[in-house]
Amino acid sequence: MFLTAEHISFQYGAPPGRSRVRTGEGRAFALDDVSFTVERGSLTGLLGPNGCGKTTLLKLIAGVLRPHQGTVALEGRSVADIPRRQLAQRVAVVPQETHPAFDYTVLEMVLMGRHPHLGLLQLEGPDDLRIGGEALAATGTTHLAARPYMTLSGGEKQRVVIAGALTQQPGVLLLDEPTASLDLAFQLEIAALLSRLNRDRGVTMVLATHDLNLAAALCDALVLIRDGRVLARGATRDVLTSDMVRRLYGVEADVRFHEPSGHVTVVPVRRAP
Repeated sequence: MFLTAEHISFQYGAPPGRSRVRTGEGRAFALDDVSFTVERGSLTGLLGPNGCGKTTLLKLIAGVLRPHQGTVALEGRSVADIPRRQLAQRVAVVPQETHPAFDYTVLEMVLMGRHPHLGLLQLEGPDDLRIGGEALAATGTTHLAARPYMTLSGGEKQRVVIAGALTQQPGVLLLDEPTASLDLAFQLEIAALLSRLNRDRGVTMVLATHDLNLAAALCDALVLIRDGRVLARGATRDVLTSDMVRRLYGVEADVRFHEPSGHVTVVPVRRAP
């Protein structure tokens, strides 16, 4: 398997090296015995209510956090054993929000993705500028290169952050709520961009989202998480059902195949009794 999480448990505030994570100890519980696999070149969605552990799981995959139990492995090698610089060359993260400390231009923001490939105090060279330019072109943001990042719209910012992640030339792209707070047009734009990058560049993606219809449109496979545990995992068409939406969110929903869009759509109806 390309990317695996095996029996992952994590609890904020728990001391390292615990053999078992337990609730009820005054600490913030996150994940308990989570396992799943991600195939190379696939697009996997993480679904679940607020606070279920989706963002924590992305941080564990990225090596930002270390599990108290279990292993995250990339091509058979534990993420914990991969040096940070090497890991950053292989795994890129697109967070929910990006707030730079200075008023960088779009090009400067994008070229930050080259830092894992540069030596100490080394500046970007022609190859780095070429790679940054290709990432701008791939995300449709070339015309924004000279603009201050903070003057962009939400959808433009998100495309620029994705461009920056692409300049890392990663094999894995982790995205945390990439369409949150975007209007409908920008949601569709980002969805189309991710689909194109996954298809044309073969980038493996793991996407955490609350948008069930986005997940239905984009994802090959889903991992459903509730209360820090995996409720279900498998192919999107098998996992995204009315029964699973009820169990995951406590909501009655109409889930059916939508011919014009070519994928399953989810329409929430009411809270489940």
